[in-house]
Amino acid sequence: MSIPVDLPQLAEVMGRYRFAYLMTSSERGAPHVVAVTPVLQDGELVVDEPGRRTRENASQRPEVALVWPPQTEADYSLIVDGKVVAADGALRITPARAVLHRPAAPRQPAAPGACGSDCVEVA
Repeated sequence: MSIPVDLPQLAEVMGRYRFAYLMTSSERGAPHVVAVTPVLQDGELVVDEPGRRTRENASQRPEVALVWPPQTEADYSLIVDGKVVAADGALRITPARAVLHRPAAPRQPAAPGACGSDCVEVA
């Protein structure tokens, strides 16, 4: 199950978190993950001064994801998918989709096709 987050509400939701993990992929498809503190500016998530490998990966494969980890086990992670452009020493990510996600409480098995988690989409 996903809990949508309306993209206009993204700044408010982001305010609950301290940092995010930015995920890019190498030319071989290997994941590259770094901790970042993105700032929402004019509808884009801005990451200042990314590292060389992150910048190269993002330039070649612009589909990225950000994950803000939960503060506690009961909290949700915020997950944002987007497309990145490198400009002026920063990465500018246009969010495409955002969800709040956490494992579902143990109970009956998930229905066929269901993810078995407790998620909220950020639309």
